[in-house]
Amino acid sequence: MQIHRINSLAAVMRGLAVSLMLTILLCGLAAESAAQHKAKGDGRAAPPNTLTPSEKAAGWRLLFDGKTTAGWRGFRREKFPEAGWVIADGAIKHVASNGEQSQNGGDIITVGQYGQFELQLEWRISPGGNSGIKYLISEDMVKSGHSGLGFEMQVLDDDGHPDAKMGMNGNRTAGALYDLIAPQNKVLHPVGQWNQVRLIIQGDHVEHWLNGAKVVEYDLGSPRLKALIAESKYKNIPGFGEVRKGHILLQDHGNEVWFRNIKIRELRAP
Repeated sequence: MQIHRINSLAAVMRGLAVSLMLTILLCGLAAESAAQHKAKGDGRAAPPNTLTPSEKAAGWRLLFDGKTTAGWRGFRREKFPEAGWVIADGAIKHVASNGEQSQNGGDIITVGQYGQFELQLEWRISPGGNSGIKYLISEDMVKSGHSGLGFEMQVLDDDGHPDAKMGMNGNRTAGALYDLIAPQNKVLHPVGQWNQVRLIIQGDHVEHWLNGAKVVEYDLGSPRLKALIAESKYKNIPGFGEVRKGHILLQDHGNEVWFRNIKIRELRAP
């Protein structure tokens, strides 16, 4: 009988110990979750085209309000194009024009110019679609027309557009520094789903991020970059790659494409 009581007591003690450990674990997880929510501002994901309090405190500002074309204009135009681009469902959308580049509105650019910055946005492409996010864009690089010229982070349906098979070793696929550097460790969401971009320029260092993975990095003015330009489609363009402050550009490549959650914060050189 005595042994039975001792065993019963031991079982109770083991049960209490397990219960205590579970309580400590759950409390720890709850505290971690609360800390993560606090870091995000109010604990809820921000609606599209808005900023959380913590983002505002960190210096972020919207480049697109989700409703109007404020802050944007056509490339080599004083105003936003009257055709080709619309605001639809909280996104800047390019309307399809049979794949004919710049025949239906032309590229659009930010009114402001930026040199050292972190840019974030989301893009969604149509089946077989092609577009791009260009940066450090100077309108002086082009003497006519409404297509900008400069560094480009490729936006593409890799499976459905022939450009993915052109260039060298994938340097024209989604996320690439177009025609120069192929993306590595890429996670690309299927056509019709949103892809998340981070583009960072600090000092001479540039990084492309796609869906949480760094896919391209290089240094402006470096021997490596100069060698890549010399072997690319840009090799005979005077001054290509030398601009250090310019517009951000969304490309008209004739296909349907959507952009939203466009935000930027300016950085200081290291």
